[in-house]
Amino acid sequence: MKPLVIFGAGVGAKLAHYYFTHDTARQVAAFTVDRPYWRATTFQNLPVIPADEVRAAFPPVQYDLFVALSYAKMNRIRAERYYEAKEMGYHLVSYISSKCTLLTDNPIGDNCFILEDNTIQPFATIGNNVTLWSGNHIGHDAVIEDHCYITSHVVIAGHVHVGAYSFLGVNATIRNDVKLGRQTLVGMGAAITKDTEEQSVYLAPRAIKARVTSDKIEL
Repeated sequence: MKPLVIFGAGVGAKLAHYYFTHDTARQVAAFTVDRPYWRATTFQNLPVIPADEVRAAFPPVQYDLFVALSYAKMNRIRAERYYEAKEMGYHLVSYISSKCTLLTDNPIGDNCFILEDNTIQPFATIGNNVTLWSGNHIGHDAVIEDHCYITSHVVIAGHVHVGAYSFLGVNATIRNDVKLGRQTLVGMGAAITKDTEEQSVYLAPRAIKARVTSDKIEL
């Protein structure tokens, strides 16, 4: 098993370092960032290398790589760095929590980040560069295409198809057999019951403040 270089030096990279270190046998060797964001030479007590130097310092024949970036610009930045790393010759690894209930026999894509308490039911398919934060339900026969970001406590029912580059906010619910078009944005708490168009945005109503104060409420 090769040592690992993590692309990123923010919160996501810090968490990736934690999970790989504490829940896998893989050793994290260094971090790398785009040169304009190279503001420190160390992070988590490990070296930080500008991305234009990482191949020379940590060659792909000796190191694997994980892109630990967020959903910024509807996942496009993470996808761009994913493809750049592949072009440099790196093997991109996935992290799947030991506390994930993984029941599908379909192979998980590369550069996926699947955290604790996810349930992935039989026959589900997870593409490349997909993030599943904590506590989601991925129903049987569901398909999540490449470069998607699923936050926490999202319910994706059976036979749902999530198009590439989509983002699903916390506590979103997708009804069975629904197809989400590419780059669909589903806000927190939204319930989707019909197919969506490409680049569509769905937002749930926000809670409203009542006129009565809490000391007047009998629980």
